[in-house]
Amino acid sequence: MNNTIANATDSNVVTGPFKVDVSRGTTNGSVSSQWFSRPDDQRFLNLDDLYSHTKRSADESRAEIIDSKDIRVIAERGAPESLNLLLPNGEIASPTHWSFGQACRLVGAPSAYLRKLPGELAAINLQYGLVEHRAELLKTYTTGEGSAELRAVTGPEYGRIHDHELVSAFRNIAGDGTGRDGHFWKIPGVINWRDQTYDPMAPVTRESTTLFASDRDVFLFLVDDTRPIEIGKLADGSPDLVFRGVIAWNSEVGSSSLQVQTFLLRGVCQNRMIWGMEGFQSVSVRHSKFAPGRFAAEILPALNTLHDTSDARLINGIADAKATIVAKSDEERAKFLKARGFSKPEVGEICKAVIREEGHEAASVWDLVQGMTAYARTKGHQDARVAIERKAGNIMSKFA
Repeated sequence: MNNTIANATDSNVVTGPFKVDVSRGTTNGSVSSQWFSRPDDQRFLNLDDLYSHTKRSADESRAEIIDSKDIRVIAERGAPESLNLLLPNGEIASPTHWSFGQACRLVGAPSAYLRKLPGELAAINLQYGLVEHRAELLKTYTTGEGSAELRAVTGPEYGRIHDHELVSAFRNIAGDGTGRDGHFWKIPGVINWRDQTYDPMAPVTRESTTLFASDRDVFLFLVDDTRPIEIGKLADGSPDLVFRGVIAWNSEVGSSSLQVQTFLLRGVCQNRMIWGMEGFQSVSVRHSKFAPGRFAAEILPALNTLHDTSDARLINGIADAKATIVAKSDEERAKFLKARGFSKPEVGEICKAVIREEGHEAASVWDLVQGMTAYARTKGHQDARVAIERKAGNIMSKFA
């Protein structure tokens, strides 16, 4: 086993497993839930294939702004799944489960109720809603010719960011995402629980990939795991090693906003659970009128920064956080944490966690961030953990 560790130079990388301590930081199951739920046809082994799939979907789709009163709802006998929409251009569009729900929400119709009705009754209700729709204009997103599929129906100012645009941005920093083409960002390796090591060179299969896409969304998780960073020492004197990770997802049909999350981590297990997460930060872009502009102005530069950020900068940032003393007494610790939204009981739990994790009273920014992430691990609900991790990440980015 190769345990040689290099602090991040492009010419000196890890080529085998290295020891990690995943008891530090927090765990995160967002990738694991995707891994568990995605069928085989939504899994991709590299970014090139993921891009081809998402680009083809966009190329075959068309957006059109139309007056809702010009849409005619056609129903056959049976359930509302038999509904079709006759569009003003003469095209017959069959709604997907998702777009049917979108149409119902836009016109104020209860989709769950309409799904239970016979097709004819569901059509009458939906038609009434379209005719009386006060906003008047809708934006349809269809694929296919003549008899088309209605992929999405949104408001006229919906600012679509295509799934392939996000994938393309990641190809710029990760190549095909396998680490075989001179790029360091790649699909993650795996933890070996028997000897507590992480192997960045584990082969990528459909069972281990972290690149997913459906007709509704795209989701990806990449890491820079062949260049681990030593951010301190463990109790036994061995290095505390982390590496960089990024999660991103988008839905061009409107089922979610575009989001990018960055963090440090210590390992990923076979079911794609993230272990030892530190420094969580996130940015999101809603698909509003100005979304495409924000994507170009904010997300693309941020990804380029992610690509260009040196490990030395990260190490120096952590060193600064350790050197920045913000509290020397219980009162100062409480004041610092309360100013950042923590309650009195939470302050006590965080301070106790620092003593457990670091072996001394909290004094520096780094101490308090470690206490926050340790406290986050005690939360049973992921949303609560993420909220605390986000606060910790914001503190690190401000002070480090």
